[in-house]
Amino acid sequence: MAILYALVACGSVMLAEFTAASTNASAIARQILDKIPGDNDINVSYSQDRYIFHVKRTDGLTVLCMADESAGRRIPFAFLEDIHQRFVRTYGRAIFSALPYGMNDEFSRVLSQQMEYYSSDPNADRINRLKGEMGQGCSNLSFSDYGYWSNVLMVLYQVRNVMIENIDKVLERGDRLELLVDKTANMQGNTFRFRKQTRRLRNTVWWRNVKLTYAF
Repeated sequence: MAILYALVACGSVMLAEFTAASTNASAIARQILDKIPGDNDINVSYSQDRYIFHVKRTDGLTVLCMADESAGRRIPFAFLEDIHQRFVRTYGRAIFSALPYGMNDEFSRVLSQQMEYYSSDPNADRINRLKGEMGQGCSNLSFSDYGYWSNVLMVLYQVRNVMIENIDKVLERGDRLELLVDKTANMQGNTFRFRKQTRRLRNTVWWRNVKLTYAF
């Protein structure tokens, strides 16, 4: 799974988070939140070992995720943009007065679903989708489609200007925690999905045999 951890925070108050693996990413994310300077909107990435923490802060709301290095920047930042919009649309001004983890019960499920989507669905790479659909011609694009493309291009522009810095840039060496990641839990989830797909295929074959039996 490309995206292994995600959180939403207002200032240093963590409002929701989800992890797809056994990891101490949450502790490192807290340190990053405390160390990010100023209150300005930012898009920044910090590397540690083979993983990268991507951070997007807009209008006081911070969305962060930890992803495999192989995921690049485009998909993680598309994920962060998506989560930011969903969170603001769902909670509005309540975000700024919420208690720690006040939205976790509900929104952690959204984080889980979108992490799965952006990690495994080819349609999540909106730039490649754009290339494919533009290659088919623009004559069928509606007004809402143009809004969608403008958002895609905005994400692409933001990602192009994001520099990946070592996490030591934001954390003092004495404070930095070693990142621990155990993907066993994620592997178990993939095994569960594989078993479901196998059962579904087996049932399909069984019904097909039943229909053939009745046909004869």
